[in-house]
Amino acid sequence: MPASDLPTRAAIETAIAHGITPDRCLVLQDASTLVLRLTETLVARVVQDTAGPRQGTEWFARENAIAAHLTQHGAPVIPLHPDLPPGPHEHLGYPLNFWQFVTRVEAEPDPREIGRTLHRCHAVMRSFTEPLPKLAIISESLEILRERQLFPKATQQMLRGHLTSSLEVLNDFPHQPLHGDAHMGNLMNTTIGLLWTDWEDTFAGPVEWDVASIIWNAQILEEDHETVRQILDAYRGAGGEIDDRALNQCLIARAAVITAWYPILYPNPNSDRQDKLKRRIEWLETIKG
Repeated sequence: MPASDLPTRAAIETAIAHGITPDRCLVLQDASTLVLRLTETLVARVVQDTAGPRQGTEWFARENAIAAHLTQHGAPVIPLHPDLPPGPHEHLGYPLNFWQFVTRVEAEPDPREIGRTLHRCHAVMRSFTEPLPKLAIISESLEILRERQLFPKATQQMLRGHLTSSLEVLNDFPHQPLHGDAHMGNLMNTTIGLLWTDWEDTFAGPVEWDVASIIWNAQILEEDHETVRQILDAYRGAGGEIDDRALNQCLIARAAVITAWYPILYPNPNSDRQDKLKRRIEWLETIKG
C-alpha cells in the first residue's frame, strides 16, 4: 500500500509526531480497519470506514480504557503500545490507536484455554469502574435496522423482533464489562500464549454474551459440540457461572447482530460469507419470537 494513501499517512505521521520513526509499512489487515506494522514492535489500527455507523472516537476511547485496564492487571490481551499515549488519536480524519506487535503461531487454540482465558478477562474486567453503555451492540444493531433497509421486509422485521426481545430478556440478568465481540478472529495464538484483542465493541452486559460469541460458529454452523463442551467446562472450571437461559438468548442475539452488520462489513461477500449469512437467517427463522 503506498505511503501516500491517507489512512497509511495518518498512522505514519502520528507515530512520527510522538517520536517514533517507522522503518517498515506492512499491511496485516486491509478492511474497514487497516492494520499496519510500522516497526519491530509497533502496530497501528486505523479506521478506514469513516462514513460507517460509528462516528468519532468515543468507542475507540472505551477500547483503549478497557485494554489498558486488562493489561495493567495481567490479563491475556494484546497490550496497547507503551511508547505512545493511549489516545485515541485522530489524524487526517481517521481515528487510530497503537498496539504492541505479537508473533502469531499456527497451532489451533486449545478450547479449554479459550474458556480459561475468557474467564480471566471477565474476572479482571469486573474491577473496571468507567461507565460502559448497556447491551450496546444489540441497541446499535437495532438502530441500524431502523435506519437502513438492508434485507427483505420479512427478514428485517424478524431481525428487529429478535433484537428487541433480546434487549428485554438480557436486561434482567447481571451485567458487567464485556469484550463485546469475542469471536475466534479476535483471539490470537501467539508465542506468549493465547491473547484476546479488538476491544472496540466493549459494553456492559451478561457474561453469556461473550460466551455465546465464541461458541456460536461451533455450536450452530459446525455442530462441533465437543469443542463447545470443552470451552464451557473450562469457563465454569475457572470459576465462571453461565445461565443457560441467558446463553440461549445471547446465541439468538449474536446471530441477529452479525446478520444486521453483514451488509455493512461485507458489501461484496464471497460465496462462503453468503452461505454463512443464509444459514444464520435460516436458523433465526426457526426460532419463535
